Parts: sequence; structure tokens; C-alpha cells
Amino acid sequence: MNAAEEATPPIARARRLSADVLLYRSGAALARHLPQPVGAALTRAISRSAYRMLPERRFITERRLQRVCGPDFGGDALAQAVKASFESYARYWFDGARLGKLDDDTVSARFTHQGFHYVQEAIDTGTAPILALPHLGGWEWAGTWMARIPGYPVISVVEPLEPARLFDWMVGERRRMGIDIVPLGPAAVSALVKSLRAKQVVCLLADRQVGRGGVEVEFFGERTLLPGGPATLALRTGAAILPTAVYQDGPGHRGVVLPPVPAERHGRLRADVARITQDLARSLEGLIRAAPEQWHLMQPNWPSDEEALRKFRERGSGADPSANDDFPRVGVPG
Repeated sequence: MNAAEEATPPIARARRLSADVLLYRSGAALARHLPQPVGAALTRAISRSAYRMLPERRFITERRLQRVCGPDFGGDALAQAVKASFESYARYWFDGARLGKLDDDTVSARFTHQGFHYVQEAIDTGTAPILALPHLGGWEWAGTWMARIPGYPVISVVEPLEPARLFDWMVGERRRMGIDIVPLGPAAVSALVKSLRAKQVVCLLADRQVGRGGVEVEFFGERTLLPGGPATLALRTGAAILPTAVYQDGPGHRGVVLPPVPAERHGRLRADVARITQDLARSLEGLIRAAPEQWHLMQPNWPSDEEALRKFRERGSGADPSANDDFPRVGVPG
């Protein structure tokens, strides 16, 4: 809890937290009951409002797109790509809210895939694979689709949220989709090791480090921290790491599974984890480049982002980073 929250009277804070839970639950209920065309139109309207009202998220999204498309990517093309990214993120929430309601036939009809044989090949070895995904497209669709196939149980890790009631509700929503959940924390690793050995497919978002730790790698031209969990789990269990992405594809979704990242022991554990995580980062780059506007990474993720965001705040939300050399440029090797 930060200083502002501590200064808030307990009753007012409880009311606000209850309002947050109510807002999420009401929004999800509305999404489930709206006709698809109406919901899609509302989602686009919300994304346009968010684009106007969230200048810092817009600024970080511009930088993120320039990392993928090149630092000279700008002007109207960049603006349109940022708007598309906000719309894609709004659609992610809308589609996710509706997933638990959809029957098996509907989910199957709206999901196509390629490379799924890598998942089966891994399971045939006796240990389920680790699907390492970026925050791209509609990643929960893959877990939901796979969890409804007999013999492919799915488990994922979720960062605990405040208030606890909101976290409990979100966990319940994912379990309605068929995805088992482990809270991020000290007990997560041992739980996932057991899951892999029980042939439960582990899905991990691997393009952003949350909390302490992480492995330093080069990712889209600049060094940053990415989670070392996939590599560590693979080395401990022999599980295959499969780089995976789920794209919004017309009215449906398309999953892509790449061949496994080499994850053998070569020497010291720390060096092996670093090498495997760097190889995974390269695979994630390729998956993201296929649809950069669907990459929902709107928080600082590289050291230069923090400095650029600080200067952006000092200049005000009307500052144009593409026209100002004072903002740290993207893709600067550290």
C-alpha cells in the first residue's frame, strides 16, 4: 500500500475497493450479455476514449511500437498503430470476459492453430511443456481452448492483486475458462514442477518481469530483465519450452506454437538460465513482429523507458517524443 492509500480513511478505502470489484464484475457481466456487434462497437468506443485520456500509456505504446518497427517509424502510421493497439487491448478484455460463457463448439469454431503438434510431442515424453507467451492478442483463448480438450489440463501463474476480493474474482473467472491458477510467490515454483510432472501444461507470460529477480537479456535492441521462470522450470524438470502466441484473427483467434527452445544443461545453472532466456527472447521477438499492434505492453519495460517517461511528465502530455531529441531513443544497447 502506498502513502496516499495509507492516508485514506479505512471506510473510504474499503468503499473504493468494493467499487473497483463491482466495476470489474459489472463490466464482465455486461460483456457476456451484449450481442457481439454491439459489444464490438462499444469496445472500439472505449479504446478511442482510452487513447485520448491516457497520454502516458499512449507514450509508452509509441516507444514499444518503435522498438518493433524501427526508431524511424512515426507520423500518421505510428498514430494509427497506437490506436490499433488500444483497440486490440480493449478487445482482449471484451473477449476474455465472454470466454467463460462460450460453449466448447463456439470456442473451437473461433480458434485456429498451427504447431500444436509440438505440445503433443512434449506430453508424449512424460512431462508436459511450458508455453511461454508474450502479452499479445488474446492469450487466454489458447488456454481455454486447450483446457477443454481431454488430456490437456492447463495451469498458469497470476500476480496477486489488491484488493484480495478482486484477485479472488479474477481467479474464479479463469477457472471458469478451465485454467487452473497458481498465485505468483515463493510456492509457485514447486507447484508448477508438480504440475508439469503430472502432465499439466504450464502457460507463462514471459515478456515482462514482475517483482524482483529476472534475467538480463537483450530484447528488441536494449538490455532489460525478463522472467527466468521458464528456463529454471525447464532445467529442473526436463520440460520443453514452447514459444507461443495467440493472435486476434478476424472475428476469432489463431494460436502459433514454435519449436522448443534448446534447454539443456551446459554448465553453471545461472549461466544456463541466462542463455535459455536469451534464446526465448529472440523467439518472442519473432512472434511479436508478426502483429506488433497487438502487443499489450503499456508499462515501462526497459531502463530507457523510465527516463523517457520522467521527461515526458516534465514536459507535459502534449510533448511529441518523435520530434524531441531530449527523450531517450528506443533500441539503445545498455
